[in-house]
Amino acid sequence: MMKIKLGRTNLKVSRFGMGGIPLQRPPLDEAVKLVQHALDVGVNFIDTSIGYGDSEIRIGQAVKERRNEVILSTKGSWRDKASASRNIEDSLKRLQTSHIDLWQFHNPRDPSSLGQLLAPGGAYEAAVEAKESGKILHIGISTHNIDVALQAVESGLFETVMYPFDFVAREAAEKLVPLCKEKDVGFIAMKPFAGGNIRDASLAMKFLLQYDHVLPLPGIERVEEIDQIARVVEGSWEIRPEERCQMDEIRGELGKRFCRQCMYCMPCPNGVEIWLLTYVRNLHRLWPREKFVEGWFADAAETAKKCVGCGACESKCPYELPIREIIADNYAFFQKVKSGEIQ
Repeated sequence: MMKIKLGRTNLKVSRFGMGGIPLQRPPLDEAVKLVQHALDVGVNFIDTSIGYGDSEIRIGQAVKERRNEVILSTKGSWRDKASASRNIEDSLKRLQTSHIDLWQFHNPRDPSSLGQLLAPGGAYEAAVEAKESGKILHIGISTHNIDVALQAVESGLFETVMYPFDFVAREAAEKLVPLCKEKDVGFIAMKPFAGGNIRDASLAMKFLLQYDHVLPLPGIERVEEIDQIARVVEGSWEIRPEERCQMDEIRGELGKRFCRQCMYCMPCPNGVEIWLLTYVRNLHRLWPREKFVEGWFADAAETAKKCVGCGACESKCPYELPIREIIADNYAFFQKVKSGEIQ
């Protein structure tokens, strides 16, 4: 498979990578075979997070005998130095590796969160020390907030940035993608299938393959998905007129209800976890059922009952989404999954 340079890391990454969230869903042996099949077809960039259940453990088991074939990328969300240091050590153990090729700060939600991790005693110091000791080779950042992403790239402190980018959520194309090219920062396209809302691999991938320095990172849980995407990469990337029409139709349909997870709606004055409740159906597709209906996410979903319909979230949403309606619909969906009516 052809490769591109991931910014100034100089890592040569396959034309698409493999996102590790869905690896929690299949049985362990199937997940291991899935990762190994990805390596077999030439995918050499695999991304996960210590926060993705046992995804790191599964990847570590799959690649321990083939470590030289893979670029391992993982993330941690702690903002202080001590916690980030422990996070890096834990990831090394779970991945069964002596080093992490790319370690990223996971989802600073706003510029103040970015400032916190960059402050004295913040998590950035832990990453620098880990890099100096060879435990991590490169430092990146993953975020859903465009202002954080732009600030991070301008700072010169991060070698890569991961941000949502697909033909529905195209906001990154205006400033962020060109800025990354200018600053030689690797751009990793999070959610290239719009969180599972785009079902046509050809449309999703052809759009992103037009950008020669962008690494699409689809979440994958089946061998068939890898093969399907690989066929697109190895075929013609030309977008035919009828495909552009299809993209426009999908964009028109999803754009009215598609949450980009920018977090501008937060915080809710009544304690509703808005950003999670707008993403319920996507998480149902990505997570094992038990993780979806129990624990912290289930508790967050129940905050939908605190919504008083004030509309403050909608006034802050840059995409003018009908958030109150989305929350009500998604909570009803969650209840059906919890009751077993929907599997």
